Order: sequence, then C-alpha cells, then structure tokens
Amino acid sequence: MWGFESSPGNRVYPELSIKLFAGSASQAFAEQVAHHFGQPLGKLTLNRFSDGEMLPKYEESIRGAHVCLIQSTAAPAENLLELLLMIDAARRASAESITVVIPYYGYARQDRKEEGRVSIGAKLIANLLQAAGASRIVTMDLHAGQIQGFFDIPLDNLEASVVHIPYVQNLGLEPLVIVSPDAGGTARARKYAKHLHADLAIVDKYRTQANQVHSMRLIGEVRGKHVIIVDDLVDTAGTLVRAVDLLLQEGAKSVRACVTHPVLSGPAYQRVAESPLEELIVTDTLPLRQTLSKITILSVAPIFAQALHNIHHHESVSSLFYS
Repeated sequence: MWGFESSPGNRVYPELSIKLFAGSASQAFAEQVAHHFGQPLGKLTLNRFSDGEMLPKYEESIRGAHVCLIQSTAAPAENLLELLLMIDAARRASAESITVVIPYYGYARQDRKEEGRVSIGAKLIANLLQAAGASRIVTMDLHAGQIQGFFDIPLDNLEASVVHIPYVQNLGLEPLVIVSPDAGGTARARKYAKHLHADLAIVDKYRTQANQVHSMRLIGEVRGKHVIIVDDLVDTAGTLVRAVDLLLQEGAKSVRACVTHPVLSGPAYQRVAESPLEELIVTDTLPLRQTLSKITILSVAPIFAQALHNIHHHESVSSLFYS
C-alpha cells in the first residue's frame, strides 16, 4: 500500500557511495589520495571551543555511505583524539561503514612490555579505534607485524617497498647490500634484498632506553659495496647516523636509507644534514617540517587510493604487495 515492491528479490539497490574525509594532520596527503581515487574530499570542519576542545562536523550527509577517514596519528596526541572524534561523529551520522586510513600508526613502538610498569600503547590505540566505531583499518609498514593481531576488525598493512624498490633499482648501484638496522627489521630487509638481488646484513644494536643506543656491531659484509639501510621510521636519526658511520668504517662505498615514515623529531634534520649519508629516501605518510637536499620523498598516495578502490569493490588488496 505504501508503494514498496511486493517481492524483495525484485528490488534494485543503488551502489553505496564512498566518501573521503581528511583530518587536519594529513590534509595534503588526503588531497593526493582523493586525486588518485578520482573524487574530491568531503566537507569536514573542525570547530574548537575557547579552551581548545575539538568538535569535528561533517558538512554533508554521510548516511548509508562508506566513509574513509584519513589521518596519521603522529604526535601530538591531539591528532589521535581528533581521529577518534571523527570516527564517533561518522558512526552517529549513520555511516554504513567507516574505513580509517592511518598512513602512520603512532604509538606502534609500544607493541610489547620490554620492562615492568609500562603500557602497551599500540594495543590501547587499537582498542580506542574499535570502540569509537572503526570498521576497518588501512595503514602502512607497522613497526611490528603483531599489531595486526591487536584488532578484531580487518586491517590492511600496506608496504612502501612498492615505491622504494623501483627507485633503488633505477639508481643502478652495484654491488649492493641491504642492511637492517636491527634484528626486528630483518624480514623487511630480506624482502628488499630478494627483489633487488642483493646481499643482506644486520646491524645488531643494544638500547639502554628509547632513542638511545649503547652499542652496535655489524653482522655481514659490506666492504666495497653500496649500502641501503631499510627501516619503517626515522625519529631523532641518532641510530641512523651511527649506523652510517659504522658501515663506512666497515668499508661500504656509499650508504643510503629507505625509510617509510619520516618522523624526524628533535635534532634529526641537523644530524642527517651533517652525516655522510648519501640520501634519505622517505614517503609522504608524514609531512616534512623542513626541506633538505638529502631527503627524497616518494608518494604512496596512489597506493592508498588503489587500496581503497579495491576494498570498496571487494577486490584483492594483496595484489598491491611484493610477494
């Protein structure tokens, strides 16, 4: 009597729309993702009370839509809180699903208890994202693979190797050795070595506390070879420049670094500038605070755009990885 079809099987439902929104910490990156995805970012405003309290608001209807929120959770913690509020607002606005794109997953270094009376921050962040209403997480090069197990929702951990490896191949460095800056990054470095047909070496380091390395030694041979250090992030760059010095002392012809997330805090820029490092190759998961001739930026926005396309159309995401 109300004009509905008598048989549900005969109904034709329109395809759910997908809408992309940017947090304030990743505005420029989100614009690039939206450009490669083929549609503009949605309208979102971040209002603030006099005391600084945040109130994000969607300026368009997202009811029944697949919503993608793009925001790295680098310091300060406001970036994480802003993202959580964006998720909550989308859930309360009746979004069909909420895919949270976190190019750089902050607090990932707190993935386990290495000493007493400390938090496992990566697990706490996972709980917060899920409690806020996230349906899926898309990120890149998590500091530790086990963080994927902290979530009870789908998580896609994309890899910067898809842009790093072709770039290094074009450099034509022979002979080449890939170096992991610690034992935990060996699997990542081994993948680079496999596809670049290079040798593998490891810098064994001992830390006394965060951002402070007490000692390091080389496992492997680098003499007479060009070196590529592979890591997920560079923070203060103290460990990186010490590793560069060690590798050159061991006879390396040149040293470059491929790093996904350019956190680059404190004296990092000065350390990189003054070190004998030939080149620091990073991605745009985080914006640089300074320009430096030694730093080369490779964009991973097209990878995230393709991943979102594949997710929305129920296609494989693993096709975006090196096997």
